[in-house]
Amino acid sequence: MRKIRLQKRANVPTGRRVLNSILFVALALVFCGVFLAIVGFNPFEVYAKMWKAIFSVRGLQRSIVAGLPLMFTGLAVAFGYRMNLNNIGADGQYAMGAILCVWFALYGPDMPAVPKLIIMFVLAMVGGMIVSLIAAIPKALWNVSETILTMMLNYVVLLFLNYLMYGPWKEAGQMVPQTPLISERYYLPDIGNTGINSVLLIAIALAVVIFFFHKKSSRGYQMEVIRRSPSAANYAGMSVKKNIIFVLAVSGAIAGLAGFAQVGGIIHRVQADLPNSAGYTGIVIAYLAYLNPLSVIIVAFLFGALEISAVAVQITGVPSQIAMMIQGCIMLFVIAGEFFNRYKIVVNKKVLKKQEGGETA
Repeated sequence: MRKIRLQKRANVPTGRRVLNSILFVALALVFCGVFLAIVGFNPFEVYAKMWKAIFSVRGLQRSIVAGLPLMFTGLAVAFGYRMNLNNIGADGQYAMGAILCVWFALYGPDMPAVPKLIIMFVLAMVGGMIVSLIAAIPKALWNVSETILTMMLNYVVLLFLNYLMYGPWKEAGQMVPQTPLISERYYLPDIGNTGINSVLLIAIALAVVIFFFHKKSSRGYQMEVIRRSPSAANYAGMSVKKNIIFVLAVSGAIAGLAGFAQVGGIIHRVQADLPNSAGYTGIVIAYLAYLNPLSVIIVAFLFGALEISAVAVQITGVPSQIAMMIQGCIMLFVIAGEFFNRYKIVVNKKVLKKQEGGETA
């Protein structure tokens, strides 16, 4: 019998999760501080700059803006995983949503702002949904791994995006591979004088809708049953295949809205490599949020703050590689801290007493 073993915790209080995350962020900062001191930087100055970058009014605005696409990719991944479906393709779905959205904004018919924005919104969802359905149908019909399919589709869509950005859609006379700006008439407004785009309200509203969908709808109940036992769901008359297609399609549509957020609310154009691994970051966000859509919004904001602070420390002369290391270490430490949320170390005292008795004898 083992002296030390891991035991899964049945319930983890919210307070414990919060304190655990704070503790491991602190440990990450200590670790990075030692590293910064070794390579010749003052960790206190670096951290002071990070703090100012995040908690100033301007810093909070920028952190929310940086977190907006992550909110959608995090919600997309969390929605899929509520039925144990691994949507690793949020990057590609995000990119295709942005492609269709900017295509209609730039080359579609001239029309009033409201209907134009509504169609852009729908097209972004359709773009993400199309990419996810390419993986959903083989998964539902032949049980082909959605993890592999969605991940491979990322490369296909991103290569297509870069072809457009370096080729037919590239802005004339510019070295940067990007489209021209869309007309200012189709910019989503900010929330009052906050400097924060109204895309945030869309993300929050979507998170609330998903939360109640899981809690109150029959489809949400079916997703939970299928997640726990597909065979039991089949026995109860639930169509696992239809639910697989539905869940992955919705997940892809949500990821596509990250493209709408960029085109309509943030940069108002599409650039090469636009997702910038937001889909993969969404996986971490969904995991840390325990698949709770409301928590996804908060965690995505914190990741946006990390991104902004990493950029800010470069101004102090810290190389970008070290700034990225700080960001990565905080992410890794927080993820590692989740291990201690989910499991506790149990010492088998009987075994230890037997060993002590044997040594005494």
